[in-house]
Amino acid sequence: MNTDLDELLRSLRVWDPEVTELPGFDPATAPPEPLPLFERWFAQAVAAGEREPHTMSLATSDEEGRPDVRIVMLHGADASGWSFATHAGSRKGLHLAAHPHAALAFYWPALGRQVRIRGPVTTAPPEQARADLHARSTGALAAALTGHQSEVLESLDELTRASQEAWERARRDPGADVPTWTLYRLRPTEAEFFQGDPRRRHVRLRYHRAGDGTWSHELLWP
Repeated sequence: MNTDLDELLRSLRVWDPEVTELPGFDPATAPPEPLPLFERWFAQAVAAGEREPHTMSLATSDEEGRPDVRIVMLHGADASGWSFATHAGSRKGLHLAAHPHAALAFYWPALGRQVRIRGPVTTAPPEQARADLHARSTGALAAALTGHQSEVLESLDELTRASQEAWERARRDPGADVPTWTLYRLRPTEAEFFQGDPRRRHVRLRYHRAGDGTWSHELLWP
């Protein structure tokens, strides 16, 4: 395998026309609020064969304002916000406790599309977090029961033992409670929809939420 990073980077193509046909996007047809457009684009990403369209980058900042980012799963999107979940004591949970604002980014390369969202983050009631967790797979519950997220791990053997115990409990007690499991909701104040163009005439539509809750939108230069 070629390990020359510069050569590898130069060999790659973005939105190769042999395998990617970028759709058009007329911003004049955009709805007055971002949620309906997100739902439409998400459904189109699924239809286009994106393998994990519900994965997204989550950016937070620590107590000193230093940024951090990781990939998480979208758990839902509605009028109350875009939802994701984690342990309250994880790194991102601690970040959100210190600075309850975040940014999300979705990328769907099969369509040349990005969606960027940012705004304040709140926690859902514990009963909603439990319902969300128990609606997911046994593996998701086992991972939550394993716990210790972001803590120092002494060895992989320790992880294997803890995970095996968690899997056994998840199968035995599918309603098991995980008190630290927290459902977060990002209520956007800004949302941007990016449609790539093979001639680099990318269309960028940005929504803004005013203080009274109404939305406006505008085009941005690519």
